[in-house]
Amino acid sequence: MRFIDEVTIQVFAGKGGDGCLSFRREKFVPFGGPNGGDGGDGGSVYLEAKSDLNTLVDYRFKRHFRAKSGQSGMGSECTGAKGDDTVIYVPVGTLAWDEGSGELLGDLLTDGARLIVAQGGRHGMGNVNFKTSRNRAPRKVTKGKLGEERKLRLELKLLADVGLLGFPNAGKSTLIRAVSAATPKVADYPFTTLYPQLGMVSVGAGKSFVMADIPGIIEGASEGAGLGLQFLRHLARTRLLLQVVDVAPLDGSDPATHIRIIEAELIKFSDELAAVPRWLVFNKIDMLADIESFAAEILQQLAWTGPVFYISALKREGTETLCYAIMQHIEEINARAEAALMKEKQDIEEELEQAPEEA
Repeated sequence: MRFIDEVTIQVFAGKGGDGCLSFRREKFVPFGGPNGGDGGDGGSVYLEAKSDLNTLVDYRFKRHFRAKSGQSGMGSECTGAKGDDTVIYVPVGTLAWDEGSGELLGDLLTDGARLIVAQGGRHGMGNVNFKTSRNRAPRKVTKGKLGEERKLRLELKLLADVGLLGFPNAGKSTLIRAVSAATPKVADYPFTTLYPQLGMVSVGAGKSFVMADIPGIIEGASEGAGLGLQFLRHLARTRLLLQVVDVAPLDGSDPATHIRIIEAELIKFSDELAAVPRWLVFNKIDMLADIESFAAEILQQLAWTGPVFYISALKREGTETLCYAIMQHIEEINARAEAALMKEKQDIEEELEQAPEEA
């Protein structure tokens, strides 16, 4: 299946049904009065997140979605049926933008989350609603309102805890294959990864995290070079970036230069992404006799003070230590977030308790 992470669609909500102009007609009832019912509301258009979807490819060709219009009212004060809603299923992590105004309508972050993107038209009113003591035979009705129409841009940002960065052939795909059940393509030529891959990494009972691999980043990616720019947005939600460094590049280039280029491209792409914690992961250590001395020189050049790990993804050396460290980092982030939430809740409760006393 082709990976599609951005599409433009048009949605049309249903029109509300018209009110009915009708009078009661029965034998021996000369002044039956009005009995025209209201119309039904028009159907709305919703987006709904589904965890079993991972691409927007279904909407590459089907781009128009319409909800049903409401039925018109009828005599005997019968209300018209409401128009059926239309539900568009999208992957978890989809953002919906109004293409006309540029407004972000919503972000679907959980399975089953729903977002209304086009409101159905309100129903028209039948003449029974306009009966008064002075106007006992009203001939007034109202028409149903048109439903909303919108042009939407749907943008998918994958939900992952950890994102892998690196030059082509750094070993990112090999790493995600080594620690999860994901099976991205691995080969000895650049850009074997053509679209993002997700893998669930388990580090014990009830402990796991999601790792995302994107195509390799090269110099000029922020300006459109290579494939990486197109998919960098998928790392925006991650809580940790792992920069996989090839210690023995096939072209003989300098790994320190690779690290600097990746950092520069992150800054150019987004300040938010550049602010995400980043660890260095030196890969293919089995190809060097003295990896620590080699890495120490690079770290000194960079004045690097962050965490550093040494692995051989192919031989799965050091990958277990790396995964446990990642899990600990994520648990610490979760603990801090939970503590902040509890404090906020406690502050609100204290304010509520003090409010009557101040009054």
